[in-house]
Amino acid sequence: MKSAISKTGLLLLVAVSSYSQAYEAVKVASGLNIPWGMAYVDAQTMLVTERQGVIKRLNLKTGKHQTLFTPEGVWAEGQGGLLDVALSPFEASKIYLTYSKDIGEEGATTLAQATYKSGKLTEWQDLFISTSRSDTGRHFGSRIAFDNNSLYFSIGDRGVRENGQDTLTHAGSILRLNPDGSPPSDNPFINNQGVLAEIWSYGHRNPQGLIFDPHSQKLWSIEHGPRGGDEINLIKKGANYGWPITSHGKEYWGPISVGEGKLKEGVEPPVKVYVPSIAPGSLVMYRGDKFPELDGKLLAGALKLTHINVVTIDDAGKAVAEQRIMSELGERIRDIEVSPKGDIYFSTDSGNIYKLKRF
Repeated sequence: MKSAISKTGLLLLVAVSSYSQAYEAVKVASGLNIPWGMAYVDAQTMLVTERQGVIKRLNLKTGKHQTLFTPEGVWAEGQGGLLDVALSPFEASKIYLTYSKDIGEEGATTLAQATYKSGKLTEWQDLFISTSRSDTGRHFGSRIAFDNNSLYFSIGDRGVRENGQDTLTHAGSILRLNPDGSPPSDNPFINNQGVLAEIWSYGHRNPQGLIFDPHSQKLWSIEHGPRGGDEINLIKKGANYGWPITSHGKEYWGPISVGEGKLKEGVEPPVKVYVPSIAPGSLVMYRGDKFPELDGKLLAGALKLTHINVVTIDDAGKAVAEQRIMSELGERIRDIEVSPKGDIYFSTDSGNIYKLKRF
């Protein structure tokens, strides 16, 4: 247990909606080990996953955090480990988590469920173990999102490019499941023997941000490109997002374009491309009154370029403007969480959690 509340406000001015707005990052907690996912429980409590395989309970008032649960079988190697956490909208006291499960010294991105009640976490169970093993420690995804009836979660290509177009693996895909982990009967490939039933979209490299916006009923993702070519995508039922056939990025070993080109018939084009890469770690759609200038905008945590990326989306679903805030922190921003009342929290790989405030 560590006490970490310290009010170090870092100020950054940013142009938003044609006027300057100042924001302050107030440190809520520190001393965490790569806080990968966050779930806001109430005004005093947040659940935090540490990638090494520990679930912490954080007191938002005092900054103290303590180990709540350590699940077995977490493959915390390379980019793998304990990943996202989200409160279930379907059943009170239930939470969902994603992690890389240790399967024969390899990791497979897995969806689990547990009960959080009276300050305790119990009844941990795997709901869905994906077919996504590889001999690399790369590109596990994985964020969780919900629509009215279903759960989505993302899986990267596991460091094997061909997986993006191989629909007999879950790697390189966004999956859609029922709350119990089974595939919904209206999934796009439910009766296609050449595609796994859980796949909602494919052709993804490593989507580490995923959000369903109830207001617009749209599902958005953000994913890592190779050297350049990070993408924001509007996720459509059954669509192919091209990786590795199409890409806006370059090879790591030289100035050679990846794939056949940037666009191709039958491939869904990205809404926004980042060159150079920002290395996205998360994505939310802000809806709230606390920051009216951010309402309806996408917020992405940037790892490599250490800022929160604010993207304006027009009514046609196009990205028409971008601002960068919190860059003066110099922190790899891993996850962003918006509370029901519109408060914005974000975590960083250095082990800090901040709350965004207007200066």
